[in-house]
Amino acid sequence: MSAMSLPSLREELDLLAGPVLSDGQPSWTLHDPQRNQFFRIDWLTFEILTRWKLANPELIAERVQQASALRPEVEDVMRVARFLDENQLTIPNGRDASQKLAQRQLEMQGSTGRWLLHNYLFFRVPLLKPDRWLEALLPWVAVYYSRGFALATLAALILGMSQVFKQSELFFATMVDTFSVQGLVAYGVTLVIVKFLHELGHAFTAKRFGCRIPAIGVAFLVLFPMAYTDTNEAWRLDNRWQRLQVSCAGIATELIIAAWATLAWALLPEGQLRGMAFMLATTSLVATLAINASPFLRFDGYFILSDLLDIPNLHARSFALARWKLREWLFEIGEERPEYFSSKKQAWLIAFAWITWLYRLVVFIGIAILVYHFFIKAVGIFLFVLELWWFIALPVYREAGAWIARRGKIAEQSNSRRRAVRSLVLMLVVITVLSVPWPGRIATSGMLRPLEVWPIIVPSGAFIEHFNLHNAERVEAGLVLALFKAPQLSTRQTIAGLRAESARWLAASSGLDEEARKQLMVANQNWATAEAEFGLAVEQLQKLNALAPFAGTFYSSDPDIAEGQWLAGNEQLGVLVGDRGYIVETFLNEEQVKRVAVGDSGLFLADGLEGGVIALEVSRIDVDASRTLTIGELAAGAGGHVITRQQLNVQVPERAVYRLELTLAEASAELAGHQWRGKVVIRAASEAPLARYLRSAVVVLVREFGF
Repeated sequence: MSAMSLPSLREELDLLAGPVLSDGQPSWTLHDPQRNQFFRIDWLTFEILTRWKLANPELIAERVQQASALRPEVEDVMRVARFLDENQLTIPNGRDASQKLAQRQLEMQGSTGRWLLHNYLFFRVPLLKPDRWLEALLPWVAVYYSRGFALATLAALILGMSQVFKQSELFFATMVDTFSVQGLVAYGVTLVIVKFLHELGHAFTAKRFGCRIPAIGVAFLVLFPMAYTDTNEAWRLDNRWQRLQVSCAGIATELIIAAWATLAWALLPEGQLRGMAFMLATTSLVATLAINASPFLRFDGYFILSDLLDIPNLHARSFALARWKLREWLFEIGEERPEYFSSKKQAWLIAFAWITWLYRLVVFIGIAILVYHFFIKAVGIFLFVLELWWFIALPVYREAGAWIARRGKIAEQSNSRRRAVRSLVLMLVVITVLSVPWPGRIATSGMLRPLEVWPIIVPSGAFIEHFNLHNAERVEAGLVLALFKAPQLSTRQTIAGLRAESARWLAASSGLDEEARKQLMVANQNWATAEAEFGLAVEQLQKLNALAPFAGTFYSSDPDIAEGQWLAGNEQLGVLVGDRGYIVETFLNEEQVKRVAVGDSGLFLADGLEGGVIALEVSRIDVDASRTLTIGELAAGAGGHVITRQQLNVQVPERAVYRLELTLAEASAELAGHQWRGKVVIRAASEAPLARYLRSAVVVLVREFGF
């Protein structure tokens, strides 16, 4: 572009008055009606554009200096010219005007591949042209913008939430019940309805302020559908509080729906209507808080925050500032910052940019994974790589290119060279630290218990005939710990014996006559049943004599138990703890178990801090994964670390876990036969921090890319 010849502005452009900027200077809005796009310009740009017909940069700069307090230079005029040219706001002139127009058209169309890429990543499908009927319905919706309706909605919200609080168990139980195929379908239908009302909220609010609404439709972000309303004409509003109302209208609509639906759920009887009210309440609230209120993507929350701060193009401007700050941190080039803000606002904008980058990193990776699983494997892999490149790798690549482009400036300045060397050394140190194996440790939950435990339990109601053990008393194997007497069991044994003898006699005498021989099989069956009943009675009587199966220490469950007392069935008299010591049991996943070997040391600390810190040593590692979790206290639902699911009254681990036994280096007297859950820390093999993530990535790639 020649410095002495400026292209003409397109004749259909509109220049509208804009709001006063945060620094106090006036602003204007440049409207491109052909594309319905708006550009906010500052005072200097406005003064230059009003003299654009002079077509001479030097003359324009001179006239602006004469007519205002501004002191523009030719470069400022050329910067405006580049802005106009990049946004197709000018008409090329000269001999090659037609060629420039053709070139611009080709650039706008792009290659077929670029067109497919852009339309895959984002495209819009207009469904309605609502401007005329919005105008007709505007008087009918005016009541929803009144102070009375706002107060009524607030009252409905307070009353509804109070009822939800009172019926919280029913509310959350209803939420759990909706997690089914039918419930998810109902949520999907409800979400469509809520989002349509959300867009109507934007449309009616913008229409109240005189804006034109050319379209309502569906936008697709990486094939994910989202409703949209074309409210670009809100940029015509020079009052930012009016623009803020347009931005907040969608969220406000959903919150209003949630408030009244919550009240309806609280007041309606059980039935279909109450279920619909519950769906509307929860869908509106979750969709608003989780999606629309987020300022990190270009949803309502972003435009609300932009208007509150009075910083149009918040993302682009904060990103530019964050990139500038990053380059200064790394190289100290001394470049002029993109914009000047107060120190607090600048720090906030830089922090906001970094948080947005991290948020988008997580979101775009999640979208890429969803797209990968949505399509067939070959197409899914291609789209997965494409999205990671476009959304994540390409911005990093461009920033690295900006660093390379500034290598000349870095080499010329001594302070920049020192800072670059320092940054390079720091980066190498970080990579080295992450690549060098670190002494590892694994922390899990575990259960401390005696290796041999035998509870002394009364099998049925009985009284103590003999018992003279004391708490913490040593006993030898085979010693009679207690004798119980149960008259009902003795009577049952006697009766069972008589029945068995009678059945035996009948079976033996059945061959004496013809009629008895016919009943021989029945007699034998009755004899077997009677013998089984007698054996069961004998077995129950034998259990009344508690004999020590191994040597150990007796711990009493109730110090007041004495001879002559009656005990209920299944009541525990005490517990015998063997002399083989204590063990700690825990479970490790596949990654963790590879880093542990028999003989590794560890520590145990009970949850209640009883017993102090106990030294451990790994004594056994199961070769096969555990199909069930044998220690329920270690399940995540009970406060442990193993994620399980309930299946036929058994806890089944969601991931493969391996059982470990750890022995105590020295048993403490404080243990006294207790079982404690606590934290287990095991010394593991050294491993580089990066190795785990690289190994996981390789495993996923090998698994997913295999056809």
